[in-house]
Amino acid sequence: MTLKLCGFAVSNYYNKLKIQLLEKNVPFVEELVWVNPVDPAVLLRSPMGKVPFLETLHGCLTESAVCADYIEQAYPEHSLLPTDAFEAAKVRELIAYMELHIELVARELYAQAFFGGKVSEGTQQRVRQALTKGVEGFSKLARFSPYVAGANFSLADCAASVHLPLASLATKLVLGEDLLASLPVKEYSKRMAERSSVQQVLADRKISAELMSARYAGLGN
Repeated sequence: MTLKLCGFAVSNYYNKLKIQLLEKNVPFVEELVWVNPVDPAVLLRSPMGKVPFLETLHGCLTESAVCADYIEQAYPEHSLLPTDAFEAAKVRELIAYMELHIELVARELYAQAFFGGKVSEGTQQRVRQALTKGVEGFSKLARFSPYVAGANFSLADCAASVHLPLASLATKLVLGEDLLASLPVKEYSKRMAERSSVQQVLADRKISAELMSARYAGLGN
């Protein structure tokens, strides 16, 4: 059975896995799965009703970190993790910092930044404080020389190429200030955009965003 990546291409976590699969040349197909509202049938495959999830020969896997580790172990060719255990852990550490202390924090701004919602002043202040601390911590670990973890493209870059630009843009749009300005996000994003995997993901994300806009416009009628 060919691996199936389920979700929608606007999701940065979906795109993180998609870049990984493309970089590793793993054969896969995509299944468009919306989650707002959640189809009851989706809950049989993703118990929390979240995307992305992977459908494998043995069943479904949820949570992007779990899916990423499965892909690395099941398809060891073109590994995106160092062979040294400590260095591999450092790559995972970078991803954890990005997702827990940057992306998850900045996500509270997305409703206003991208979907026409409104974020309270209290939430904005809380995000500003937490994200400032998160970026400071991440900057002590990230190398950007030229990749996030060092000289080689790794699993951390699959995450960074989709998470960092989004968080940077959200803070500029909502807070009026790029809280990731101390990181070389702009230069890094340009470098990543030279990779065919990222180019494909960016093109597909644009199409998916148009589909999402049309879908929500239809749901609102």
